[in-house]
Amino acid sequence: MELSAYWLKPRPSPYPAVWQAMQAATAARGPGTADAIWLTEHDAVYTLGQAGRRAHVLSPKDIPVLQTDRGGQITYHAPGQLVAYVLYDLRRAGIYVREYVRRLEEAVLGTLAACGVADATRYPGAPGIYLPANGADPARHPITHFHKIAALGVKVRNGCTYHGLALNVAMDLQPFAGIEPCGYQGLSVTDLRQQGSDVSLDTVAQYLVAELQQQLAPQPEAQTPRAQTPITTRSLEVAVAQFQSSSTLCNT
Repeated sequence: MELSAYWLKPRPSPYPAVWQAMQAATAARGPGTADAIWLTEHDAVYTLGQAGRRAHVLSPKDIPVLQTDRGGQITYHAPGQLVAYVLYDLRRAGIYVREYVRRLEEAVLGTLAACGVADATRYPGAPGIYLPANGADPARHPITHFHKIAALGVKVRNGCTYHGLALNVAMDLQPFAGIEPCGYQGLSVTDLRQQGSDVSLDTVAQYLVAELQQQLAPQPEAQTPRAQTPITTRSLEVAVAQFQSSSTLCNT
């Protein structure tokens, strides 16, 4: 089934409104509802995962802190960070959560490679994507020897996912010092600009959408690769309406 992508407006968008829209869209899904990728940037906000600990909030200053229903600990969103929310039916795809997370990570790795960042890696037991400092090895060195560039946090309800991933492109990284990113004391954070890549956020979004489509809705080998097309913009109301048009909820 086709996996379409849309920019949400306004941009940047307030986190609470998008979160509520994801919940409403997922609750309204039917077995035949098409999957979608919602792209956005957020106004500055710290978000805690469902089991996130307030102890990881060090000095939020005037940045709001929200407890959410996604997985993971704490992270920071702000303009200059590409956020991709993937509303996806795992049961229809026939994959489990662990494999889904692996595919999200693979899409980020492919996106970073397209942006000229070739040494990105996973870190065992810590979802997300990292860049090694001074040739650090994930099998031998602690996580503090790495710089995090992409965070993942998902929620599965009745076999359907929402939330997704955040990739740092060109943002003010200083507010990450006000938290322990992803719950790790001393973990540093980076972005594409800091790594010497000047690819625009909209171009990074094109790369990421193509990678996500390849990972989650691959075309048969006999067909030609999916061509990149401009990503259209939708209001939250229109984006949710796509899901509300289905009258049968995802079964438990």
